[in-house]
Amino acid sequence: MAQITKDMTIGEILSIDPNVVPILLDAGMHCLGCPSAQGESLEEAAMVHGIDIDDLMTRIEAL
Repeated sequence: MAQITKDMTIGEILSIDPNVVPILLDAGMHCLGCPSAQGESLEEAAMVHGIDIDDLMTRIEAL
């Protein structure tokens, strides 16, 4: 499986591992299918939602 990075779009991440969905939803990212999810990196989305990217990456990596 490919390594998930904060530079990937949410769409890319979900195509690699859909099991990340509950983590993103729990973090407050509820618009996983919106156009921004296809063009915005995970890091950018975290910033917009006021989420600590390092904490989010730790939770994703623990999956």
